[in-house]
Amino acid sequence: MAGQSVEGGLRFAVLGPVRAWRDGEELDLGTPLQRSILGMLLLREGRAVTPAEMIDAVWGDDSPPRALGALRTYVSRLRTVLEPDRPARSRPEILTSVGRGYALRLSDGALDLVRFERGLQEAETARKAGRPSAAAGALRAALALFEGEPLAGAVGPYAEHQRDRLVECRLSAIETLMDVDLELGRHADVVSELIALTADHPLRERLRAQLMLALYRCGRQGDALAVFTETRHALIDELGIEPGPDLSALHQRILAADPSLAAAAQPAVTVAPEPAEEPEPRAEEPVHELPRPAQLPATVSDFTGRKEISRRLRTMLGSHTGALSSHTAEGVPVAVICGIGGVGKTTLAVHVAHAADDLFPDGQLYADLRGYTGEATAPESALGAFLRALGIPPDVIPEVPAERSALFRSLLADRRILVLLDNARDAEQVIPLLPGSPGCAAIVTSRVKLADLPGARLFDLDVMEPDEALSLFASVAGPERVAAEHAAAMDVVAACGFLPLAVRIVAARLAARPSWTVASLVPRLADEQRRLDELRVGNLAVEATFALGYGQLDPAQQRAFRLLSLPNGPDISAGAAAAVLSLSPFEAEDLLESLVDASLLEAPAPGRYRFHDLLKLFARRILDRTERQQAKTLALRRLLGFYLASAQSAHRLAYEGSMIADNLVVVGTGRAFGAADEAVAWLIAEGDSLFAAINQAASDSRTAEELLPAADLLVAMEPLMESGTHTREFDHGTRAVLAAALRIGDAGSELRSRYVLGRVLFAGNRLTEAEEQFRTVHELSVERGEKIVTGEVKNALAVVVGRQRRHTEALSWFDSAMRWYRESGVPAGEALVLSYSARDHLGLNRPEDAIAAAEKGLAIFTEIGSGAGTARARYHLGIVLSRVGRLTEAVHHHAECLAFFRASKQRVWEQRVCSRLAETFIAAKRYPEAVRHAEQALVVSREIGHPYGEALSLAVLGKALKGLGSTTRSTDCLRQAFDIFSRLGAPEAGDLKVLLDSAAAPASVVEAVDGPLVES
Repeated sequence: MAGQSVEGGLRFAVLGPVRAWRDGEELDLGTPLQRSILGMLLLREGRAVTPAEMIDAVWGDDSPPRALGALRTYVSRLRTVLEPDRPARSRPEILTSVGRGYALRLSDGALDLVRFERGLQEAETARKAGRPSAAAGALRAALALFEGEPLAGAVGPYAEHQRDRLVECRLSAIETLMDVDLELGRHADVVSELIALTADHPLRERLRAQLMLALYRCGRQGDALAVFTETRHALIDELGIEPGPDLSALHQRILAADPSLAAAAQPAVTVAPEPAEEPEPRAEEPVHELPRPAQLPATVSDFTGRKEISRRLRTMLGSHTGALSSHTAEGVPVAVICGIGGVGKTTLAVHVAHAADDLFPDGQLYADLRGYTGEATAPESALGAFLRALGIPPDVIPEVPAERSALFRSLLADRRILVLLDNARDAEQVIPLLPGSPGCAAIVTSRVKLADLPGARLFDLDVMEPDEALSLFASVAGPERVAAEHAAAMDVVAACGFLPLAVRIVAARLAARPSWTVASLVPRLADEQRRLDELRVGNLAVEATFALGYGQLDPAQQRAFRLLSLPNGPDISAGAAAAVLSLSPFEAEDLLESLVDASLLEAPAPGRYRFHDLLKLFARRILDRTERQQAKTLALRRLLGFYLASAQSAHRLAYEGSMIADNLVVVGTGRAFGAADEAVAWLIAEGDSLFAAINQAASDSRTAEELLPAADLLVAMEPLMESGTHTREFDHGTRAVLAAALRIGDAGSELRSRYVLGRVLFAGNRLTEAEEQFRTVHELSVERGEKIVTGEVKNALAVVVGRQRRHTEALSWFDSAMRWYRESGVPAGEALVLSYSARDHLGLNRPEDAIAAAEKGLAIFTEIGSGAGTARARYHLGIVLSRVGRLTEAVHHHAECLAFFRASKQRVWEQRVCSRLAETFIAAKRYPEAVRHAEQALVVSREIGHPYGEALSLAVLGKALKGLGSTTRSTDCLRQAFDIFSRLGAPEAGDLKVLLDSAAAPASVVEAVDGPLVES
């Protein structure tokens, strides 16, 4: 690199986004093409680059006709940016002309890549001189220069090739750093970093070997061997090869407990001292630690009694705390506290957990499993919350329950964490949530004894002793008042059956009313209508206590308490509660918070409220006794109206220009949203509550007027379908509404539910069933003159028959949809038809018509400002351009729409676009990029449970691997795809059979089989 430049304080970066600074101030480098040109010049390190080389590097084979003129314009702009004060007509001194080409003259060290390479050289020199600490410091300083993906923002073949090279350089430097750290005896420090690195790069055997060695030196021989087994399976599954000789040899040495693997003392090295150099202190290294969760609810300050069982529980929890360091074979202590409702299981468990805090320095996790309701917490949901609390990002948490459980146990290995599982239903619900390593422990509370929970010790909790119950009453109500009325106080706790929850509620009410006396409570509790159930053994043993608390509410609080028990959802937002109560949001929030203060509602998060399971049953019982059916029906109708109005707003934002939102029958008001992303996020967050309301309406409705809002809500929730998060719920909800519609003879709800059911079936590639539903919907729309989904169902029929390769029939349906949209004045519908029909024009070998349709669709969506429509139009245009060989343009359009779909969490579309990008890269013979995008598509399709998408992704991945020459893995992927396609009855199965019947087919055959396999 030339060092004679006079460019002053210029600095450049390529180890991240292509950037430049002058005297600390960042420069505006312009467009991606302009940055790409600068990036190439920087990487050539002062050597001249000809215009032809630059055009090929930036545009590749798809350079525009006037590429040379464009290149000169970009160079001129860069010269202005780099030398803004250069006099006109003077020769540039930084971006210079050399012959017919260009070169960039930089001062020494102006480019971060040069500093990175020097850092690697310094590390190598220090290591050879026996100074590993200095080598590690130099490597860390060099790696710190990376600020994300190298050459981010640069485009073109040259940038992509150099980006891969720089990523490989970084990984190689990281591997060298890990070697140096292991030499320095820092094996315990690097374990967590190596776990993360091997997760990101599972096929790099050097990283895997380093992790095995680090684990072995930490005394975790079993974990080290498990890494080898996992690596071997990954290599066989992904590449069809066995581990290399170095990794296999290390495996054998670990099995044999080879003494030479132990961390050796740093050898003395005789090196002549450098007089002017001070000894290098060991730099402080960052410690990568998982968060320390502290999720336990607050312990009650007036906890009373339970001394003996508390002592036994602590003794059991502490009995294996030495296992972590001694590596004994002791199991995980699991204590199950069982007993009747209200006996104080949770209070005791929380108290003991707080008292045992010193035994579990790495934290405590807590989950309410809600086992006594029909809406028990699924183990995978609780695991998701635990993993987030332990620092795992939501987007990388596995979807498969067994994988979540395995990851949870892995994170708890070698840590001392207490897990409290409250209100468990059965052993099956608990087992996936238990730690797997000694040093951790679990407390489980349940009404059942869970005798079938392996390794658990049961603690059967009885009611309080009389003196304990009296002490609890005094601590809550006030010791002076109880001392003054001792006999009456004993009567009160006896009437409560010495049940802690009953005693606490009665005492709390007394404490909140200074004018009351203890004796005034005795006749209340003497009333058998209030306390009869309290004195019985069974699930309703605390009903009398709840009734006492309910009796202390004013009429508005009582009404809220009763009506809020109506919805079947797991919780309710303040806005939805306001609709149920027919109050303003502010009035509703005041009431809700007063019920929280009275411990009759819980607030798990700001603005959200829920009942304890028994309190909800109790509230519904009171509701049935006091409210007329009409009042309950109207409350649920108001809730459904709120959800429908909110979903209508979400639909309108997510699908700009669609007529569906305008044709919904909405009564009431809902939430307003500022943007489509916010609207879709609301649908995802409220999904469980929305489907609960739909299913409840389907079950309870007796008239079309009651059912229609639920059917409309299903249609309005259409954007949620694109997220892939509630596929099963959509299937169940649509079928429930359809059954109700047929039962009561509601053709309007039947039409709507069949339309959504068709969408669900189509998403699962059940094409024949989807077509049947859509044809019925079309017939009903014509018969009834309903416009809500008329255009959409015509378009859907076109797509579903096109998927079955009946392209002429598909275009006929598209023409019908186009006429309808034009007559109705719906330009977004016209654009939708144009975009989707392009695929069928291709199917009939009419590429010009396909391009024209796709481009016109994109133009309309762009003109009306529809973000979702524009993204879908780009997707279809990219398909067409890829098929006609305009590959760079295809990649551009697909990259644009992929960014939109990822930002809006439309994961079904994300999977489709990734598959399409892979197809395009296959056509361009850029097989590594094709493999990367196909694997991304495969991950998404599996995470959202999309079998058809999984098969498509596997098919494309198999084709890409074939191009790479990875025949074994390619064939395996194609066979898996063929099996799924065959099971689904998809026509793509026939395409793949051609490949599989010829195991030795060359890559060109792969590309020739009926083109891409991706859905429209």
